[in-house]
Amino acid sequence: MTQPKWTLLIHGGAGSMVRGKLSAEQDEGARAGLSTALDAGSAVLAHSGSAMDAVSAAVMALEDDAHFNAGHGAVFTYKGINELDAAIMDGKTRGAGAVTGARYTRNPVLLARAVMEHSPHVMLSREGADEFSREQGLDQVDPDYFATPERWRQLEELKAKKLGWYDIDMKYGTVGAVAVDNDGNVAAATSTGGLTGKRWGRIGDSPVIGAGNYADNRACAVSATGAGEFFIRLGVAHEICARMRMLGDDAKAAADHVIGELEELGGTGGVIVTAPDGTATFSFNTPGMYRGRATSAGEKYVAIYGDE
Repeated sequence: MTQPKWTLLIHGGAGSMVRGKLSAEQDEGARAGLSTALDAGSAVLAHSGSAMDAVSAAVMALEDDAHFNAGHGAVFTYKGINELDAAIMDGKTRGAGAVTGARYTRNPVLLARAVMEHSPHVMLSREGADEFSREQGLDQVDPDYFATPERWRQLEELKAKKLGWYDIDMKYGTVGAVAVDNDGNVAAATSTGGLTGKRWGRIGDSPVIGAGNYADNRACAVSATGAGEFFIRLGVAHEICARMRMLGDDAKAAADHVIGELEELGGTGGVIVTAPDGTATFSFNTPGMYRGRATSAGEKYVAIYGDE
């Protein structure tokens, strides 16, 4: 009898992480957070749970960890508020849900899933997303819950240095997870606080289905992190799946090709990808990416730097 096989990949953002730049506390804290998220998602899959439940659990753990730019620990807009974006997609049905500019839901990934499962829509925004969240009975918090002193310091630094439109120091702290479960179904989830200093209700790729998040049992599941405007222009997540489905690329070949196209346009970032057969890969063109992998074979791996 063939043993069921599952795979879970997570990321906590891609960016300018190089050895020696992160403090020991930052390094250890991020690794611990990634490990906790892997444990949360793996516990679901190991008990024959669905890929959807696994990516939800993993992303919730990352949203609750202030080391990452999602949920508690989200970055501030230029006006000093936290606005949260998230998306989730089921590869079995190609059902999807997304929210942007939410301000009161403790775990935005659960709000995105509620949009998918309990509304006729795919994406809700701002006050409407918050209203829907309350109607669904999701855990509500005061906006101060999301704020941390370190994120406020980053905003003040950006303003003081007049660095431009928004944070240009490549600190893409978006979180995400992709999984394939014992039944061969894939799912993807992504959550973010956006970019430090973002203005005018800017929306990045994370809640955009096909750009920062996509899942299709015919190909793969993808969650992205990076310079969102470039990921939107390329439709990165869908493009990877399309190459696998139409051209027969494996996950690594498809991901590396599309990240290469992203770089040609001037974009930076990375993706995590898993296919229904359990194959999976990371691809990024930044110095580092917070990332992790767990499998039914007992593998558990977390990393930050590009040479790991």
